[in-house]
Amino acid sequence: MRLPTALVVEHSPGDPAARLGDWLGDAGLLLDVRRPYDGSALPAELDGHAAVVVLGGSMGAYDDEAAPWLPVTRQLLAAAVGAGVPTLAVCLGAQLLAVATGGRVERGGDGPEVGPGLVAKRDAAGADRLFGPVPFTPDVLHWHWDTVTALPPGAVLLASSTRYAHQAFRVGDAAWGVQFHPETTPEMVRRWAAEDAAALSAEGVDVTALLDRTDLDGLHTDLAEVWQPFAARFVDVVREADYARRG
Repeated sequence: MRLPTALVVEHSPGDPAARLGDWLGDAGLLLDVRRPYDGSALPAELDGHAAVVVLGGSMGAYDDEAAPWLPVTRQLLAAAVGAGVPTLAVCLGAQLLAVATGGRVERGGDGPEVGPGLVAKRDAAGADRLFGPVPFTPDVLHWHWDTVTALPPGAVLLASSTRYAHQAFRVGDAAWGVQFHPETTPEMVRRWAAEDAAALSAEGVDVTALLDRTDLDGLHTDLAEVWQPFAARFVDVVREADYARRG
């Protein structure tokens, strides 16, 4: 049986697909991973790709000078939404999805949101293909300074946190953005903490104390219980859409 292929955009070496990539592959999705920060070109069009996955990164959604591939990424996201190509966008990816489809991203007015947390599903999530089976207040891992401050026109809000409202949303029928990180490993989080310690300290966040009181291994076990089935449901959506396009 022919397996569908997803275009996967990784924006920095510290933000790989990691466990999310493993889960998508285990569920039957082939991954065409592009790393434009390392010279890997992004395609001009989505021909041959049945899905799009856009991951996080330390840059902002408008930082085209620092990351000159961002305009193409936004164009691909807009094209995916317009064509109904299933899309999953994580953290920076979610911000790029919002901007590409008419939303707005800004620096979070309440400071960085980092570490383990909870989000709460909104009423519309109950009927959503991916979020319907998710628990009402699932565990998540946050790590962001910027946030989506205005959703794209017609977008459906699926989950919020007490600090920032737009934690998960859907644009159109098959493009999902999540502000949190389902893909991480404990090692990734420790690396982010070390890299961002000074910047977080300037914001009043003691990241060493945060990690000291966090069981990262236990947290990631809990995250997998929710987000691995979520990833598998996304592959189901991809497979159905790919089959419908091929007739």
